[in-house]
Amino acid sequence: MTALREELPKGRYGHSADARADRRLRQVAVVCGVALAVLVGWLGWHYLAGAQVSGQLVTFKVVSDQAVEVHLEVNKPAGTAGVCTLRALDVNQNEVGRRDVPVAEHRGQVDTVVTVRTTSRATAAELVSCKQA
Repeated sequence: MTALREELPKGRYGHSADARADRRLRQVAVVCGVALAVLVGWLGWHYLAGAQVSGQLVTFKVVSDQAVEVHLEVNKPAGTAGVCTLRALDVNQNEVGRRDVPVAEHRGQVDTVVTVRTTSRATAAELVSCKQA
């Protein structure tokens, strides 16, 4: 014997349980997607609009085989601490000295002269980066 199954007309008696579950899943996915987009946007804005510390190497002077004097100018928001990394290079562009210079003064623009110790005679100095501490 074959059992006959009678089907109800579609759309006449409301949505099936599967359709309700699919709709609920879509709603949850949309809410999660919007929340993720807001989070990514906020983190991006916070990263880009955060306190920026920038520096410029004004000049350098090789004072001996073991040291280079560097004149550094740092711009930052007043009251913000920063750290700038300097390095000294030899004639072959090999790094012969490195120094992290903390800039914690309350002013917005700081001019400072620092000495970078070297392992051999340097021919150049460069500012690697400045960032908020």
